[in-house]
Amino acid sequence: MFGDEVGRLKSLRPFPLHGLSYWDVAVEFDDGRIEQARLGPEGVPEGLQLGDRVVVRKAAMTIIGLERDVEGS
Repeated sequence: MFGDEVGRLKSLRPFPLHGLSYWDVAVEFDDGRIEQARLGPEGVPEGLQLGDRVVVRKAAMTIIGLERDVEGS
């Protein structure tokens, strides 16, 4: 039920809610799929930019966080 996939960050928009900055993200995977999620500040590393390669952390097929893909950079 847990897993990681590598993709490219396609969209990153801030979404302020109750004084915190959440993020609406979209990631395109190597097979062309695009998945979207709304993540809390702990789920998005600072300084990510569009086009960056990211490791997508998933639980029950739902994105729960992003990390920089240091191996694929």
